[in-house]
Amino acid sequence: MRSPFLIPLSLGAATPTITEYSVPTANSQPWGIAAGPDGAIWFTEDQKIGRITTSGAITEYPVATGNDYLNAIAAGPDGALWFVTGQGSKIGRISTSGTITLYSAPNGGNSSNQIMGIVAGSDGALWFAEAYANKIGRITTAGVVTEYAAPGSQPS
Repeated sequence: MRSPFLIPLSLGAATPTITEYSVPTANSQPWGIAAGPDGAIWFTEDQKIGRITTSGAITEYPVATGNDYLNAIAAGPDGALWFVTGQGSKIGRISTSGTITLYSAPNGGNSSNQIMGIVAGSDGALWFAEAYANKIGRITTAGVVTEYAAPGSQPS
């Protein structure tokens, strides 16, 4: 029987520091967050996409979604950030320079088709969960959507 071995781990004497930043828009509610390919952190907030540098400089980009709020955000395989709206009406792409492209979500985008998340896949596309439609969706970087049924699952 082999004996276990221990490796000493030193965490140092430094106390971890947490720094909080306020978003510039009053009463805004940040939601999703993702590391961007440009070294900044990107986040969704109500009807804007925010970008914060490691030094704390924040830039906000308004997104025309009507009354729909922004939800999840993820770095895409194309060097842009991809996001979804909470009521499932839009899937969006924002370049690191702030250019926004919106795609209509599948099934007409309504509250019965709430998109709950988005993530880059190993196939070069982005995948998202359609919670109340019981589907998993896939969108290419050209905006082509394919859906896969997930009966009774309510994916999120």
